[in-house]
Amino acid sequence: MSAALAGQVALVTGAGRGIGRAIALAFAAEGAAVALAARTRQDLAAVAAEVRERGGRALAVPTDVTQDAAVEKLVEGIVADFGRLDILVTAAGAASFGPVAGAKPADWDAMLAVNLRAVMVCCRAVLPIMIRQRRGTILNVASVAAQRAIPGGAAYAATKAGVVAWSRVLAEELRAERVRVGVLSPGAVDTPLWDAIPNGPDRARMLRPEDVARAAVLMASLPPGASLEELTLLPAGGIL
Repeated sequence: MSAALAGQVALVTGAGRGIGRAIALAFAAEGAAVALAARTRQDLAAVAAEVRERGGRALAVPTDVTQDAAVEKLVEGIVADFGRLDILVTAAGAASFGPVAGAKPADWDAMLAVNLRAVMVCCRAVLPIMIRQRRGTILNVASVAAQRAIPGGAAYAATKAGVVAWSRVLAEELRAERVRVGVLSPGAVDTPLWDAIPNGPDRARMLRPEDVARAAVLMASLPPGASLEELTLLPAGGIL
């Protein structure tokens, strides 16, 4: 049985840890060559080494996705190395929580920059390649927070709802170009994001990053004539 993503090249942002790392490893296991982007060089090197130890192909490119020129350089480098780019997964994310009344607008800037604007810039950067190929899959990682009102998460929810709206419109714009756009909205996932959040939910009841990766593989590996455009993945235990 052939690997589901054999012969394809995937770019995963936020690939150094958490959801991005799990998706990169899962895509590599399914035969994709993976380009790994994140800010922390050490984390990327570890993930790339893990991919290679399992017999996969990986290119680690330390990148700050909030810098437009860095994103353009990243995509150009991938095409130079691999000759194509079939899949983009935007898994880089930032989170901080607290009531609006106690927040400063500057507290929201990192989330707006990483969770929304960088997603938009990354999508735009891969479009010329995918349109030219007449093939491509874009998977943007949002959150169930885009659908549910979670006190303390207003700004975070706004960024993720923005990703959903962006993805819906982009899917319509690219349908005739045979480029698929999907948005994956997980509930609470046990990742390092929670390390800095005191009194958070019970992490033992959360999704695992590998659960999200399995959903991403499903979305990316459907036949070209099918597109799973929105997928909400929740822990079975009822926690957000």
